[in-house]
This record gives sequence, C-alpha cells and structure tokens, in this order.
Amino acid sequence: MEKTVYIRLRHRIQVYPNDVITIGKIALIVGDKELTKKLKSIVIHQIQLSDKNMVVIDVMHVIKEIHKYDHQIDVQTIGSTQTIVEILFEKKRLFPLLFCIVWLLLFIGAGLAIMNFHEDVSMQAVHQRIYKIVTGKENAQPLILQIPYSLGLGLGMVLFFNHLFKKRINEEPSPLEVEMFNYQLDLDQYVAMNENKENINNNDYDDN
Repeated sequence: MEKTVYIRLRHRIQVYPNDVITIGKIALIVGDKELTKKLKSIVIHQIQLSDKNMVVIDVMHVIKEIHKYDHQIDVQTIGSTQTIVEILFEKKRLFPLLFCIVWLLLFIGAGLAIMNFHEDVSMQAVHQRIYKIVTGKENAQPLILQIPYSLGLGLGMVLFFNHLFKKRINEEPSPLEVEMFNYQLDLDQYVAMNENKENINNNDYDDN
C-alpha cells in the first residue's frame, strides 16, 4: 500500500563541523506519525572539511534517500526545493586594538561623510538665512539653530535604524535590516545556483 508524506524543506539551517544532517533537521514532514518519526532520522549528509562553509541539499536527494528506505512512499514536496546548510566554525577572538581601529575608522568616515554633505548643500548658510528671517539679525554662528539640529540629526539616525546600541526600539524592521534581508536572499539564491554539486556535477537522480 502506498504511503504519502508531505515535505517542506527549510530555507537555511546552521550546523557545526562533523555534524550529521538528518531529514528532520532540514525539513518539516507531515504524515503518519510512526513513519515520519523514522524518516526524520534518515541521514542525508555528514559534514566534512571539504564542505568548507556551505552545503546545498536538494529535495531530490531527500526523496532518493526516502525511497531507499521504502520505495512505496509517495513524497509530496511543498515550498522550497533546496536547503542551504551553513557550517559554523569557531570564531576567532576579536582583539581590542583591532576593534578600536575599525571603530575609529568607521566613526571618522561617517563624520566626514556627514560634514561633506552639509558643506555641499551649504547648511551653514541655510541656518544663517533662517536665523536672519526669524530674528531680523545676522549671525555668523546661529548656535540656537545648529545645536538642536545636531541633536535632532543623531536622534533621527537612532529612530531611522530602530536601534539604540543593542536595544530595538520597536518591532518594525529598520531599512538596514530590510536591505540585509534582501541581500541574504540574493546571496542564498546565488549559492543555491552555483554551489549545488548534486545538480551541477552529478547525475545521481538519473541512474534508476
């Protein structure tokens, strides 16, 4: 009798070197309780040093392993057809001196970018003009406008990026997080197309 299971591959998972990847780690399986429990324990891949930092597992490889276990199982796939496995290696210790140098470079670079922008748009002249319009007097350094503007610029950046140090202000994603999310999707798509050795280099699924 034919048995049916429904499988949806996870988009991305993280593992450590020498981990064993089973179907249960990379996919959600719906079907008979006893059957799905056995299928989840089927080994798909053993992480090796030759895998470097990423492995792409195709749904066809999953189906092949399931049919090795029982060829009568009817596998219905839903959603993504590939899972990207990211291998997490031990992070190198961050030296305080290197951290300070990078922080200083970013701080100076951001400061120069802001100052150059204000110089390009003649912000000082704008403040002087606004001060003269409001008070009728000329002032080469209208600090009453420049100080609140500088504070508001910093506050605006905090609100824009929706973070104060590590604390999130609200649950809405910041524009930077959205851009990073889109970048990660593009990166995953590139990896899936160019690193999937099962699809590109092998013909394992055509040997039936």
